[in-house]
Amino acid sequence: MSENNKQSREDFIKSLRENNKKENDIKRKLPKVKEEVIEDEDVEMKPKVEPMSDNDDNYEDNDKSNKFEDLFKDAVEQNQKQEKKADIFFLGTNINVNDVLTRFRDFINNFKLNVPISNNNNNNNNNNNNIETEDRYVYLEMLDQCFKSKKNQCNINFKNLQKFDKTLYHQWIRYPNEMIPILDQKINEIYRERFNIPEDEDYKRLELRPFNIGKLTPMRFLNPSDIDQIISIRGLIIRTSSIIPDLKQGFFQCAVCEFSQVVDLIKGKISEPSQCENCRSKFSMTMTHNRCTFGDKQYIKLQETPDAIPEGETPHTVALFTFDDLIDITKPGDRVEITGVFKANPMRASGSNKSLRSIYKTYIDVLHIKRTDKHGVSVDDENGSAQEMDNMDYDSEEFEVSKEKEREILELSKRPDIYDLVTKSLAPSIWELEDVKKGILCQLFGGSHKAFEEGGGGGRFRGDINILLCGDPGTSKSQLLSFVHKIAPRGIYTSGKGSSAVGLTAYVTKDPDTKESVLESGALVLSDKGVCCIDEFDKMSDQTRSILHEVMEQQTVSVAKAGIICSLNARTSILASANPKESRYNPNISVVENIQLPPTLLSRFDLIYLILDKPNEKSDRMLSRHLVSLYWEVPQAPYFTLPKDLLSSYITYARKNINPVISDESVSRLVNGYLDMRALGGGKTTISATPRQLESLIRLSEAHARIRFSKVVEPLDVEEAIRLVKAALQQVAIDHKTGKIDMDLITTGRSSTSRELISKIKKEIEEFLDTSKEFTIDSISKHLSQKIKQLLPADEFKESLRQLEYENLIKNQGGGLNTLFIRVK
Repeated sequence: MSENNKQSREDFIKSLRENNKKENDIKRKLPKVKEEVIEDEDVEMKPKVEPMSDNDDNYEDNDKSNKFEDLFKDAVEQNQKQEKKADIFFLGTNINVNDVLTRFRDFINNFKLNVPISNNNNNNNNNNNNIETEDRYVYLEMLDQCFKSKKNQCNINFKNLQKFDKTLYHQWIRYPNEMIPILDQKINEIYRERFNIPEDEDYKRLELRPFNIGKLTPMRFLNPSDIDQIISIRGLIIRTSSIIPDLKQGFFQCAVCEFSQVVDLIKGKISEPSQCENCRSKFSMTMTHNRCTFGDKQYIKLQETPDAIPEGETPHTVALFTFDDLIDITKPGDRVEITGVFKANPMRASGSNKSLRSIYKTYIDVLHIKRTDKHGVSVDDENGSAQEMDNMDYDSEEFEVSKEKEREILELSKRPDIYDLVTKSLAPSIWELEDVKKGILCQLFGGSHKAFEEGGGGGRFRGDINILLCGDPGTSKSQLLSFVHKIAPRGIYTSGKGSSAVGLTAYVTKDPDTKESVLESGALVLSDKGVCCIDEFDKMSDQTRSILHEVMEQQTVSVAKAGIICSLNARTSILASANPKESRYNPNISVVENIQLPPTLLSRFDLIYLILDKPNEKSDRMLSRHLVSLYWEVPQAPYFTLPKDLLSSYITYARKNINPVISDESVSRLVNGYLDMRALGGGKTTISATPRQLESLIRLSEAHARIRFSKVVEPLDVEEAIRLVKAALQQVAIDHKTGKIDMDLITTGRSSTSRELISKIKKEIEEFLDTSKEFTIDSISKHLSQKIKQLLPADEFKESLRQLEYENLIKNQGGGLNTLFIRVK
């Protein structure tokens, strides 16, 4: 026996002798009663000790030593039994809380991840075998980073936990309501021990944020078996509420004696005390709301993404609740991956009735939010790294993939033919249309948003590019829109005939819980910082099209409905397609007359492309061979193209990291190019370019520089922008009477030549009225044909009569073909 054990044994025997002597002195004075021990599991068991008689001193020392040694062993065994009884288990399970805490501490302290060593000298080395790696204690370093940056979020990658301890991984997923409170308490205990923080010191408590659970559950497949378990789903956020107060601690005060008591939130509920602990009055405790403790809470509505909806089905929605630091890190239109606890609550029969129905309302308490793009790849916000990913970036596998992809994207941007490569990768199944694809490509990359201070002129200039595709049926307009919607990092696809004004902007609805009027975002607001694809643009009603004027120039949506007055951001690029009014495009009339769109709306498009179906044997043969080759058993790829996910990542990376600046050489080239375009009209009255075309040139130049990953807009970017604008104008702004570009066709719907003819006809009619007080259409048309020495155009003649009547110079007396007009005195 060691010295320490021997000493403790002797101390125990000595104390036991003193207690026995005292008991004997008391028992001598009392009548003798047989001593019994009541055996009960809840009563502390004491070793049964016989009282010593007066002759105990005559016992031999060996007998005393053996007896007291047996008593000591019995006491130790009883103590061990009491310790076993102190173990706590989860209700209805055999999960030991102490075992869970020990496993979790072991995971935090001992988990190591093999990560590459950052070395700038090896960035251009493509040999992965030479990349040096090291083992790092991920979560201990995460605690260090939280301490330095004063953050309180600890992201726990469940894939790492599954590799380290599968038992703890399954327990955490199956019993989150029991696991999360005790593990939050344990991580804070480890945090205080690591940085020597006293328990009474006030600090921002750490919160665990688990993610990457390894199983993604489709939204429509959530079952009752998933209730009270951690799940992970993906979807599109369509609504976020304002901040809601969430009760954390209840403050109760007795109405009789004013005794106060604080009750904590336990499993989402606060139990009202039924009796005052001071005066023992029943049902006298009332809650004082202004002394309760509240936290922050937000309601989010998540909807299935279009690619996850089965054919013929409507999208499902799920209610989410975020708390504290997870509030306002997402906005409507974001594609996210949610990790949280799936819960269900019974619904009340009515607002005033406390009885519950057998119908349950399901929702998810969010633990972690990760933004994703359309291909499920983790992305960051344009203004910086996402708040939920800023603890330890190398703790998630997405970061390692993004690092490899970033290296691949940077290598791709160095190719000299990158512009042609991404153009061919845009809708490769569509033959030709090179200029159209290049214009759409510039739209996807976009220009830089510029906000000038008041000293520099003030105002904000958009960087988004708007494009209109107009042409004959069967020219792949809808396929182009569909492909752009798939690869655009953010955007909505809608149809003009099936869209209303409120569906595009915002609509007011009743909240099912609070019954208050709330605002839900439409397609244009959900496409903020993305692309909104509108098919069948010409089928829109005039009321619906009118709201696009503000969106396409100011990039906002002003709403004043049901007492809600606000201005929503709609910083979106619009890609629209339209068919001519007679199905086939008529080259003898203007674009405005062909598609019947107001000139004020047409002028807001940076590029307007005409896609016409012209018979040509050579091009028809090449197109037919291209279409048939798509159905071959072994399709032949005539050229190399980028995969969709890589092209989407390339666009996202460029929009986030590349913000080109215009050089002095490019400025002079922009000015000269704009002046050259103005001179194409060939006359003082014909306008071939407006300041809006100059702004379009700037945006297209910046977009072309972004494609090359250039931080400076060079003259070659300006040259390509001028070429794209001229190619679009030569199709839509050509006056078929003169053969010259005339922007008045787009801005006013009538060419300058037509306006000059109208003014000439008006002048001749006014001179005719000086000699005659009245005339018929037949007589005046013959007179005008002789004066202007050409066949009188019917459109300009009718417009001249309409303007004279509007100016109150003539008055229509009716009469059919021989309509009589008289001079107004």
